[in-house]
Amino acid sequence: MSWTIHELLKVTTDYLTQKGIESPRLSAEILLAHQLNLNRVKLYLDFEKPLGEEEVAGFRNLVRRRLRREPLQYITGHQEFWSLDFRVGPQVLIPRPETEVLVEQVIRLFKEERVPEKDHPKILDFGTGCGALAVSLAREIRSASVWASDISEDALEVARLNAEAHDVADRIVFKRGDLWQPFRGKDIRFDVIVSNPPYVDSGLFHTLPCEVRDYEPRAALDGQEGGMFYIEKIILGSGDYLNPGGWVLIEMDPGQTPRALQLIEKSGLYAEWERVKDYSHCYRVVMAQKKGV
Repeated sequence: MSWTIHELLKVTTDYLTQKGIESPRLSAEILLAHQLNLNRVKLYLDFEKPLGEEEVAGFRNLVRRRLRREPLQYITGHQEFWSLDFRVGPQVLIPRPETEVLVEQVIRLFKEERVPEKDHPKILDFGTGCGALAVSLAREIRSASVWASDISEDALEVARLNAEAHDVADRIVFKRGDLWQPFRGKDIRFDVIVSNPPYVDSGLFHTLPCEVRDYEPRAALDGQEGGMFYIEKIILGSGDYLNPGGWVLIEMDPGQTPRALQLIEKSGLYAEWERVKDYSHCYRVVMAQKKGV
């Protein structure tokens, strides 16, 4: 049987719907566009185009992967973040829209001139993953030097590829190591530290959607008991690596923000702090400025 794009999309959408796949029509379009190396708009322009046997067979293989709940982003190898295309794979967490709040807030700090070094600032993306934050900030704040750290060399390799793809590789220094280890004993202080650390309570890990639980790297998600292990390390450790008046910004679960604010206040390291809502109107980012302006 010869299939047209229109027919194949309709049949696949119905099948994915029956199997309980979220956003079945969108999934079918993304997978077919990926198989044919087209954008989704071109699919509709070629709606009645007949497809060859190899094209249909390749598409069916992609659909089978999605039926096993593999994320679309890992199947296609791409995810958009801050209107940029990022390579992703099972080595890295898939960037989420809510993480863009971190980029927005850093840009706001620079526009409001609340960063200690405005001409040649230093920014650290702590736990960079695919490099979404580091690359986006390097492109937005052209005067900045950016550092990006991660415990995973595989993740850093993906981040380097993304930095090269977006022409900022010469302005990002990649460092491998756990927590603050890459910077201990080094004569470097940052004006801004941003992080989307692991913050899922390990006791609740089994409740995550299987696309997340079974495919995304657990090390990038699991924040140990209560989900606060890395958040606490960042809040208490940033004081040693920030310039006076520098800022730390951390993404977390909305329910963790009160505890994070308590840690910030109790530490005595910070002069001011606030929490910021995401696009769903949930508190998602906690940010604090080091004393000594």
